[in-house]
Amino acid sequence: MPRQFDVIVFDWDGTLMDSTATIASSIQRACQDLGLTIPSDHAARYVIGLGLQDALAHAVPDLPRERLPEMVARYRHHYLSRDASLSLFDGTREMLAELKQRGHRVAVATGKNRVGLDRALRQCALENLFDATRTADESAPKPDPRMLHELSEALGVGLASMLMVGDTTHDLKMAHSARTGALGVAYGAHDRDALDACTPLAVLDTPAGMHDWLRTHA
Repeated sequence: MPRQFDVIVFDWDGTLMDSTATIASSIQRACQDLGLTIPSDHAARYVIGLGLQDALAHAVPDLPRERLPEMVARYRHHYLSRDASLSLFDGTREMLAELKQRGHRVAVATGKNRVGLDRALRQCALENLFDATRTADESAPKPDPRMLHELSEALGVGLASMLMVGDTTHDLKMAHSARTGALGVAYGAHDRDALDACTPLAVLDTPAGMHDWLRTHA
């Protein structure tokens, strides 16, 4: 089949990397350390994909602004203690290789910072696979569309020929603002109903389902 999209842009956490539960529990443990109200699982998962400071401020509304650096430090302590044990969803490496073989270019737009994404790419031995990547600290956090605009410019392709794949409404809203294609996956941070409300091209329930959709439609 001819390609519909030249560039497939992936979110990282909850889309390619099975890290949703670790991120949410790290937020909750950091709150416990500081004696703050511990957010529910739903609230902690909702902020995944935002830039870290935005995420923590939203998940913990009683967090005094002056204690934000302390909260960031405790979150990173808990996350980094389990970071090395995180893994890609099954079939991710093979899917990315297949997309490249078909002539697609692949990119990442993530709420992680540059240090965190580079560390994850090294741990997964994917640092030389992606054609371009953008992080929240070097661009603008989701749902601002700046990361997609910058990827479009860096890769020399129009926004209409890009597809954003993500597990949160932040990803899909970013895609709609940028006028790229949007594909939701419901095995990460946000549930199907929330993703469906953003009217993406489709919402897939499993990594294998996402791989099959890309193989057939992208």
